[in-house]
Amino acid sequence: MNFLKARNVSQALIKGLVMIHDNGNLQDSRVGQVLVMDGPTTILYERPKERVLFYPERNANPFFHFMEGLWMIAGRNDVAWISQFNSNMESFTDDGKVFHGAYGHRWRYHFEMDQLAIIADLLKANPDDRRCVLQMWDPVVDLGQNGKDFPCNTTIYFRVSMAGKLDMMVGNRSNDIIWGTFGANVVHMSMMQEYMAARIGIPVGRYWQTSMNMHLYTEHLEKYPQLLFVDYEEASDRYNSIDPYPMVNSSIEEWDQDLMMFMTEGPLVGFHDRFFKRVVSPIYQSWMAYKNRDDPDRFEKAKVLALNCSANDWRMACYEWLVRLENKS
Repeated sequence: MNFLKARNVSQALIKGLVMIHDNGNLQDSRVGQVLVMDGPTTILYERPKERVLFYPERNANPFFHFMEGLWMIAGRNDVAWISQFNSNMESFTDDGKVFHGAYGHRWRYHFEMDQLAIIADLLKANPDDRRCVLQMWDPVVDLGQNGKDFPCNTTIYFRVSMAGKLDMMVGNRSNDIIWGTFGANVVHMSMMQEYMAARIGIPVGRYWQTSMNMHLYTEHLEKYPQLLFVDYEEASDRYNSIDPYPMVNSSIEEWDQDLMMFMTEGPLVGFHDRFFKRVVSPIYQSWMAYKNRDDPDRFEKAKVLALNCSANDWRMACYEWLVRLENKS
């Protein structure tokens, strides 16, 4: 068993990259050569709400990661909505319309039950419950089947810690560390963990991920070689002056209503929760301004709108990402 402990994703990315660079075994895969860790690898995030990557070398798209997290909590599996933020998403589906293995849909609809609601109710009623298992892998439609899109993260376990916080462990069959583990997954899963903690009425605890096959595509190593030499302490320390903005500030019923309204209508004036008013809406509006390629001032307008975001981490990440793209254009 390989083990990596980190304060947050900024530390974990660099530690994980160095670990697999130094200890990974070179293998062939269906999409190119990979360095693979021998045996399961577990990562512990001590502060999972510090979920935003700031590394310019990695240049992660914060708009996409953030919006995909909301799309998942909403239980969606449609290609159309999330493709607004990543035009390549259709290429990961079999029919271009729905995702077969969409995590959020598996959480809330696929098994004909809302697993998030049931688990939250169970832990509210009995914080010592040890049967709170969130399932994403369905052997009936996944095992032995062909296709592009099957869940990489397969099972999630929740427990209330002795400190009274919501701990979460994610089981993973196979994961690349650049786009998956330390890219999209940490954002999506930690956002869901925070949502669940609010739904239960307790603070967010720790987040573990255990992968049976943790790997790094060699093409990514060639693309991001400078990440091996980044001072992760310096990058992680950016959170010393940032208090992550709370996702849920109203009743969970009002929050869910705001989420559904946002997913169908976009930014509105009738939101109940300040997270949707002050964080979600500015990020969405900034992205739409950036996407308006007919406007010669699109970057300037997008940056101004990004600065309206009240979440310091997402505001900085979105603004800095736009600046990098503007400098390249």
